[in-house]
Amino acid sequence: MSVRIEGVEVNSIASRCGITGGLILNKINGRDVTDVLDYRFYMMDKSLTLSLSDGGRNYEIKINKGEYDDLGLVFSTYLMDEEKSCQNACCFCFIDQLPGGLRDTLYFKDDDSRLGFLFGNYVTLTNLYDRDIDRIAALRTSPINISVHTMNPDLRVRMMKNPRAGEVLAYLSRLADAGIKLNCQLVLCPGINDGPELEYSLSRLSVLGENLQSVSIVPVGLTKHREGLAGLRLFTGEEAAAVINTVGRFAQKRFAKYGARTFFASDEFYLGAGIPLPPNECYEDYFQLENGVGISTLLRYEFIGALEDAPVKTVNRSVTIVTGTAAANLLGELAGLAEAKFPGLSINVMPIVNNFFGEDITVAGLVTGRDIIAQLEGKALGDDVLIPSTMLRHEGDLLLDGTSPQDLAKALKRPVRVVGCDGYELLDAVLG
Repeated sequence: MSVRIEGVEVNSIASRCGITGGLILNKINGRDVTDVLDYRFYMMDKSLTLSLSDGGRNYEIKINKGEYDDLGLVFSTYLMDEEKSCQNACCFCFIDQLPGGLRDTLYFKDDDSRLGFLFGNYVTLTNLYDRDIDRIAALRTSPINISVHTMNPDLRVRMMKNPRAGEVLAYLSRLADAGIKLNCQLVLCPGINDGPELEYSLSRLSVLGENLQSVSIVPVGLTKHREGLAGLRLFTGEEAAAVINTVGRFAQKRFAKYGARTFFASDEFYLGAGIPLPPNECYEDYFQLENGVGISTLLRYEFIGALEDAPVKTVNRSVTIVTGTAAANLLGELAGLAEAKFPGLSINVMPIVNNFFGEDITVAGLVTGRDIIAQLEGKALGDDVLIPSTMLRHEGDLLLDGTSPQDLAKALKRPVRVVGCDGYELLDAVLG
């Protein structure tokens, strides 16, 4: 196996050693290089022997890398390989619920364990085989994030419409036994993998031991674009409360045995059930913020801490905070606390109803620019408009529909400021 070197960074170790673009990198210290994981892992050695080829000529270059982190080689893609796509047809897949006309990249379903390690993406394991599991163990690419959904093999096959979906569940124990930390997620669909099936899944996950680092339980998200897709529905408040109760019981058992709760219901279940969110200490290391687990609690905890640290002063300032409908009450509470401490400060929280995907989609990260403009254009918005960075998690710092913060500022005739999901940063932005 080998990869082609596209170029070399100026003044890098590679350039000083005479390495140029167009060469083929075959091995590092005698070990095959197939992709970015091999490259990064083997490059950690301070003394390197690169096996290269140029046409029909094979030769070696010895490099004393010392404390340098990188050689400065440039490859055609970040992975140095093709990205692996998803081979499943999950009944709840959000990408299948996207309307037409969006950027092509939004329709690509990735299922690449390398991206899982490098960027925290979740994988289903269905396109991995024994050799891949052995490689993960050998390279120590830990943690790995896995979309489990159910530990019932037959049900997993039906939900994911992939004949391998059940058999690859055996890889979980192999990875855990090899010392690989596992972060897992279960997307729950009412009447399918909740209730007794959830009990079964959590009990089977529990036996994976200490290397089961975290498990998030999140509700299915349904857009209005579901023509021809499986007939799914949202959780009722009573069903959401039952999920919270089940997850809580298993979390208590894990805490008693390992000193960590491990199992966490996402914020959406608490909001749907009308149950107060757990306090900060219940979320431990906040392993699954990207899945909406504890994000509200952490924001509240940080914002209140920032308020306590900030000296009282008069602030003649008015701002608008844009969010999804799910976070409106929390942000309204925080806005009230800030206004009470800083005379002259006025904060207007504007929850955006998601007309693009449907009103059942309530999270800020799926709000589109066109909905923001349609609902805020012509309104008194104060000095600044603040939008959360979760709206811009996509390439080019654009919202899902391709709108940029600059587009918003032009349409709303107000400066638009992107704010990270951090309570201290939010207070700084509010105060200007």
